[in-house]
Amino acid sequence: MDDTFTLLPLTIDPATKAISSLDSSLASNLTALNNLHRATVSQPNQIPPPPLPLNPKRSAQIQKMREQGNASLRSRGTPSTAQAQEAIKLYTYGIEMALGRPSWEPAQTVREEAGILYANRAQAYMAAQMWAEGAADAETSVELKRADNGKAWWRRGRCLCEMGRWDDAAEWVRQGLEVAGNEADLAALMKEIDRHLEKGER
Repeated sequence: MDDTFTLLPLTIDPATKAISSLDSSLASNLTALNNLHRATVSQPNQIPPPPLPLNPKRSAQIQKMREQGNASLRSRGTPSTAQAQEAIKLYTYGIEMALGRPSWEPAQTVREEAGILYANRAQAYMAAQMWAEGAADAETSVELKRADNGKAWWRRGRCLCEMGRWDDAAEWVRQGLEVAGNEADLAALMKEIDRHLEKGER
């Protein structure tokens, strides 16, 4: 079989050195390549980058966003909607910074940081009674960090209950108990769900 040479319609921006193409099938690959190039040239003293570098400034900023978000929710009594929205905004900034780490930084660090922040943002959504958003964030947190994450398991279970999805909540909390062990809040929520289901409530 003869080899076929295909000339790809690529262009390079002389100023930014970004590569582009009119062929839409190449878009995702070129986006990843351009992002890697920008991340690499922004670290002139780290070319090639060390095996496991961590940008301490980014780590500090992520921690700051998390702490400020926590502070917004730590008010006397129930947080107001405005406080919950402020916390959501701060946690979102933190998530974006965590997920925006360069590809050479340890993936486990990204999973740990983002997992915690998604769980925190789920709590803020719950304070704003945005149950669907809270459930989605708590589920994402568990996907990133299944073990030692009982709060995220509980928060999604509670959100599902608040939305009246008792069967889904029961299945979710049972999974959580298998992973997290007999975690007190999860076990209590399971009892509450069982009582509702026994009464025929859905």
